[in-house]
Amino acid sequence: MLHCLIDTPSPVSNWIMQLRDVNIQKDSARFRNNIRRISHILAYEIGKSFNYKTTDVKTPLGTAKCDVNADHIVIASILRAALPMHDGFLDVFDDAENAFLSAYRSYKDDGSFEIKAEYMACPDLNGKTLLIVDPMLATGASIVTAVNCLLRDGTPKKMYFASIISSRQGVETLQKNFGEDCEIWTAACDPKINSHGYIVPGLGDAGDLCFGQKL
Repeated sequence: MLHCLIDTPSPVSNWIMQLRDVNIQKDSARFRNNIRRISHILAYEIGKSFNYKTTDVKTPLGTAKCDVNADHIVIASILRAALPMHDGFLDVFDDAENAFLSAYRSYKDDGSFEIKAEYMACPDLNGKTLLIVDPMLATGASIVTAVNCLLRDGTPKKMYFASIISSRQGVETLQKNFGEDCEIWTAACDPKINSHGYIVPGLGDAGDLCFGQKL
């Protein structure tokens, strides 16, 4: 199931505009902060579907009944572009466990590429709620590779996929691999990817815009 934040205009729409604008996005600190702010909203919306339990909390004047999250959450981020998203989700789910892995495009002589994963740090996932965050859901290949690696460390109770900008093809790839009802949350969904596998109109390379160009 696809959930797209800007289907309903809100402050997120303005932040997405700033991320896309070729002049505004030159400010890397502002770019990272906008990703983080959008991630707060994504995390808040996703969290509405979690399980909650009621607990008694002692205040200076009495006892209050409060609903608290009952799910055991793991936030999994694909390095390096997802680091601002990870911080945003961790601001909301501040008691979550954390997983990190590298997934990158290894290009061949003919211009095609395959996704390789070389590093992973992950807790036990059995019975937990896994949130996989990556700012750009383009072809979907990186996410599929990441999930295949993460599931070596257990079977989560529930998985959510969160991105800032997705492509229709990327959404379809996740639905093909994880079922039509898999939970996909994105701020914006663009119509296509180009021959190099980048989202159009998209915003460019999120990792470079966050942290500078790489060799």
